[in-house]
Amino acid sequence: MKKKKNLILENIRLLSAGAKGVSVAKAEDGRTIFVSGAVPGDLVNVQVKKQKSSFYEGVAIEILEESPDRVVPRCIHFGHCGGCKWQNMSYEKQLYFKQNEVLNNIQRIGGIKDFVCEPILGAEEQYFYRNKMEFSFSNARWLTPEEIKSDAELNSKDALGFHIPGQWSKILDLSTCFLQEDPSNEMRLFVKNFAVEHNLEFFDVRNQAGFLRTFMLRQNSKGEWMLLFQFFKEDEENRKLLLDNVLEKFPQIKTLVYAINSKGNDSVYDLDIQTYFGDGFLYEEMDGLKFKIGPKSFFQTNYQQALNLYRKTLEFAELTGDEVVYDLYTGTGTIAQYIARTAKHVIGIEAVQEAIDAAKEHAQLNGLDNCTFYCGDMKEVFTEEFLAAHPKADVLVTDPPRDGMHPKVVEQILKLSPEKIVYVSCNSATQARDIALMKEDYELIKILPVDMFPQTHHVENIALLKKKK
Repeated sequence: MKKKKNLILENIRLLSAGAKGVSVAKAEDGRTIFVSGAVPGDLVNVQVKKQKSSFYEGVAIEILEESPDRVVPRCIHFGHCGGCKWQNMSYEKQLYFKQNEVLNNIQRIGGIKDFVCEPILGAEEQYFYRNKMEFSFSNARWLTPEEIKSDAELNSKDALGFHIPGQWSKILDLSTCFLQEDPSNEMRLFVKNFAVEHNLEFFDVRNQAGFLRTFMLRQNSKGEWMLLFQFFKEDEENRKLLLDNVLEKFPQIKTLVYAINSKGNDSVYDLDIQTYFGDGFLYEEMDGLKFKIGPKSFFQTNYQQALNLYRKTLEFAELTGDEVVYDLYTGTGTIAQYIARTAKHVIGIEAVQEAIDAAKEHAQLNGLDNCTFYCGDMKEVFTEEFLAAHPKADVLVTDPPRDGMHPKVVEQILKLSPEKIVYVSCNSATQARDIALMKEDYELIKILPVDMFPQTHHVENIALLKKKK
């Protein structure tokens, strides 16, 4: 079939949700259609953006009939921001499609049919659930289509908010965001208005110039806050002016830190962080365990669902107190320490040295002397020599990044041959692929999807595998 420009598919009924949150339909010619900008159940006209022999990709340009699962988005920035793409779908249906995605991946990619799927663990809070948010300053505010068409003169192009998807140099100026509880919005708006009133330069990403670059807000479950500012250059007078006024306005701030960052990117991990006020970190507690959270620390952004995830991981491990447990991709050792309280010994491995340093510090903080942590690339550290030098694992817990486990790591797990494997994943597709590599030796007993990020398509999954007899 010859490709047509501006091809529009009409009267398309969207049947389900697919990967990355798009809706899925079938064309008259049998091809699958992946549609953004709509909800499963909608009847739409689709502008095709890409077509191959087996599928179309497009965007809904007209909704002819609304899905019964469609709801009114709460946020005025919905559709532009790109952060909460499922905010126009009922939460019950979000959970349905998330569980369905996990099930389909395990069955289709993993090739496994006979296992228990526990009902997805939904979040009690569908809004204001994040404990960390990052915003960017820009002197090139993203303009709405209405503003572009209008002849009205724009008062200001300064913005503090999120990058527009696909337009890194443009920032959506946020009025209200429903992801982090107040005073998050109040803090962000105060900083933006103060900067405008005092003529503080917003960052120019194209010319790599300006003063104010990024702004991170982090809170703990006790309502204490950490703020991190990135400045493109040092301007001591204006830096102190801003930071002092922020501290005076918000007594909830436990610590205020900053960094001068003239790099080509705004990643925080290689920056020299300066403490302006407080200790430079927060403490978080989870079921009696204490964790020290700094500006560079990784910590689950949904506190309550992280707590549920860790509890369920421990429950799946079915520990009696006599087991040696390996925790691969241990990060800062959060899961390892949950497990350590009901295990004989826990061995954690992680590639990032700062995370391992934090894991050791946390173990000491919590009085756990039965945790040992090692740093290095998993496939380089987790070798036959490593296995020979350490006690055999009775239980193995693994929580890899989105790409899943390297085949060499899976190979070593099979050689280690623990009785049980608890596989925690933020990507059930790569999880299913890895489980398929182990299914000759291990039986998948059960899975439990966990919704860490309401209003998005993302879903975590916990899987329990047991060694075949």
